[in-house]
Amino acid sequence: MGSDPSSATVEVKVHPRRDSTARMPSPSPPSPPATYDRHFSLFKRWFPWLVPTFVVANIVVFIVTMYINDCPKHSFTGSSSCVASFLGRFSFQPLKENPLLGPSSSTLEKMGALQVDKVVHRHEVWRLLSCIWLHGGVVHVLANMLSLLFIGIRLEQEFGFVRIGFLYVISGFGGSLLSALFIPEGISVGASGALFGLLGGMLSELLINWTIYANKFAALLTLMVIVLINLAVGILPHVDNFAHIGGFVSGFLLGFIFLVRPQFKWVNSRQRNSNSGYAAPPVKYKHKPYQYVLWVISFLLLIAGMITGLILLLQSVNLNDHCSWCHYLSCVPTSKWSCKSQQLYCESIQTGNQLNITCLSNGRSGIFPLTNTSSTNAQQQICSRLCN
Repeated sequence: MGSDPSSATVEVKVHPRRDSTARMPSPSPPSPPATYDRHFSLFKRWFPWLVPTFVVANIVVFIVTMYINDCPKHSFTGSSSCVASFLGRFSFQPLKENPLLGPSSSTLEKMGALQVDKVVHRHEVWRLLSCIWLHGGVVHVLANMLSLLFIGIRLEQEFGFVRIGFLYVISGFGGSLLSALFIPEGISVGASGALFGLLGGMLSELLINWTIYANKFAALLTLMVIVLINLAVGILPHVDNFAHIGGFVSGFLLGFIFLVRPQFKWVNSRQRNSNSGYAAPPVKYKHKPYQYVLWVISFLLLIAGMITGLILLLQSVNLNDHCSWCHYLSCVPTSKWSCKSQQLYCESIQTGNQLNITCLSNGRSGIFPLTNTSSTNAQQQICSRLCN
């Protein structure tokens, strides 16, 4: 993103002072020769340990989730239908149930996946945070963790673990909150909202620290293209683009709060003073006025948005009822795909005069009189109700 401010160097030249009004040379200490300092960095470089820790934590949580899932024991279709059955209890659910090579929906729900019904009626608000540490499968966790390493390490090196840690977690919360307001059914897991928060933070960091970057417009254009491509992928079916948008907006506002750097003139004057021994003209303000303004506006917008979103969520408000076109932000139907819910699969077992029907996607089951479920249409309606 432009030139890396952490690796930028400043060339300092110190020349002897000349007094044009003096007619006779006066005794004075010899002036130091011109110096060239190409080795100091403008800003401190941090050792990145938090982002790798997040990666390890996500992988460990996924392994624990698969251990608890135990497909051979809990699969309704038997252990033979589990994928990679040689892994034993770590084997994956059938592909028609989870094509990402992962656990069942019921296991994810048990581990803390975002389920709006439980957040609203049982006040399990903690699910808005716990869901960002869960993943739907091997494909899901690997894609997110590689992205986290690629984006997060660079940011942690420049801004430290405290600010990047808050940016990641709060952005993930913001993504979960917007997702819950627009997609009240089903469950949601994944760190995508937090990852988009890091992208949003990178964009606002570029804007608020505009004076320290070379090739500013090239860096801005490159980052905008990356963001737009990732958001465009979110309009595919079965991708929660509302979590992406919520995380990006949260991270964008947080970047103005956490990722502010001093203006270049202030840093340059300090470096000159410490390396040359001569006092450079003082710079009155550490930050530019627009940096203070953006900090205040972003803080107020973030707090207001989070509080308002939580109130609407706990009141069971579905924002789709107030925005007829917003659903297109998450999925745009075309001739190649549909945005309707995925096919539901249920298993029915007859026991005497009763029928035990189980939804394979979330494990919910119910026992119904055989006389009331004799028709295929009746069984499909029960299956739909159990899976939803």
